[in-house]
Amino acid sequence: MNEIIGIIIAAVLCWLNFVLLDTWLGLPEKPGVKGADVIGRDVKKRGGDLSGGFFQGNIVCSPDASAGTLLGAIACYTIGIPAGGFIAALLVFIGNRLCADPGYAGTTGAITIMIIIALASFIGIPPEQFIVGMVLAIVTIQGLNHPRASKLLGKIAKKMGRYTDLT
Repeated sequence: MNEIIGIIIAAVLCWLNFVLLDTWLGLPEKPGVKGADVIGRDVKKRGGDLSGGFFQGNIVCSPDASAGTLLGAIACYTIGIPAGGFIAALLVFIGNRLCADPGYAGTTGAITIMIIIALASFIGIPPEQFIVGMVLAIVTIQGLNHPRASKLLGKIAKKMGRYTDLT
């Protein structure tokens, strides 16, 4: 498969994996750690969506599905499938406990990306393309425009019934 096409497919799969998992597991509803609250409220002050801001803050301040997805892709590349995915899940689980984060989004993200990478390998998308794809996915949420990205995340949270009731 062409590398560019593989990276684009991997980026879309990574984006869906981490955004849908993090939303389903409640990241937009409330900040899991103090820093996430600060980031969420700052994004809202700059014209963004509070739920989307909480989502962004949670992925910055604690290893959630974005970290699990990236670490899972790296571990699958360096160690192999499935061992890399399970080691990544363990490391993210430990990271969550160190951050006093009660959630399991990162651990789940590492396991689901391992499964996605294993399945994608059958159509010729190797783990290294998922590493690049995940970096691109994170950049779309954290690196381009926080208020706009937070509005998209807020819409997804509303559709999934995970919108915040905090003000």
